[in-house]
Amino acid sequence: MRIAVYLPLLLSLVAPLAARPLSERCEPRLATWLLTSLSLVLGTASTTALGLLAVTGLIRIPQLAGLGHWSAPSAQHDDPAQLPVALIAGLLLGAALFAAARMLWRRARTLAAATLDAACMPTRDGTVVVEDEAPDAYALPGLPGRVVVSTGMLHTLDATEHTILLAHERAHLRAHHYAFVALAQFGAAANPLLRPLADAVTYTIERWADENAAGATGDRRRVARTVGKAALAAHHTPARAAGATLGILGRRAPLAKAGPVPRRVAALLAPPLGRHPALTAATALILTSAILATAEAAHDLHLLLKSVGAG
Repeated sequence: MRIAVYLPLLLSLVAPLAARPLSERCEPRLATWLLTSLSLVLGTASTTALGLLAVTGLIRIPQLAGLGHWSAPSAQHDDPAQLPVALIAGLLLGAALFAAARMLWRRARTLAAATLDAACMPTRDGTVVVEDEAPDAYALPGLPGRVVVSTGMLHTLDATEHTILLAHERAHLRAHHYAFVALAQFGAAANPLLRPLADAVTYTIERWADENAAGATGDRRRVARTVGKAALAAHHTPARAAGATLGILGRRAPLAKAGPVPRRVAALLAPPLGRHPALTAATALILTSAILATAEAAHDLHLLLKSVGAG
């Protein structure tokens, strides 16, 4: 446990470095899965590690050790963590649990509001046109979801670009992109070090939807033009609070000096990306290491509690 319990915390320092390579070199759908998995697994593993360290501090306190029939002197002798480390871990654990719970509550409320809004928008083909001169378009999750497009956006784009826009937004709904964003942000809420991974997911889901639109139309250059044209038209449109929270309405996450839209356009003008086995293998190694280290640390803590109980 002396080493294993710290490994998820160390991996949380290293894993965010993968945000840029995965988002720019890996096929967007695979990149989204890998980035989301990294954020969620490392967020859970690091929080669990903090909990394990905090427990080792609690059993050193005689009054608390007595509640579990543990021997405080034995715990002090066999404990893999110093008391100050355990106390700091306990404070960080409390902050992580609070932040994660608050994020889940807000996300649940936002998703419920979006579902209610979608239910109030009757439509045959899942597309809702709203009378608004401000150019705007977004995917609204629901049962089923809706693609909402303003008349201002329709006037901005031509017929072919309408098809591309709808294909992009429908891809968000069909692949449940809001769920990927929610899971990645949950991991980042528990461990702020993972924020670059969650930010990368908000970019890769847009790239995923772009590639779906390119596949549907067969014209990557035209999709790139539509992405740039729609983004420029909607640049001054006020942000939708609920949609921005869901992370499927073009929320901008600066991963580089160039903004996401120029990067998306450049990616569409280049050949499609592949699966990049090396990055996939490296991500799998990090995930496996975090899971095994957490399991090993938990097992060692169990053995420690048994030994101090016997003492």
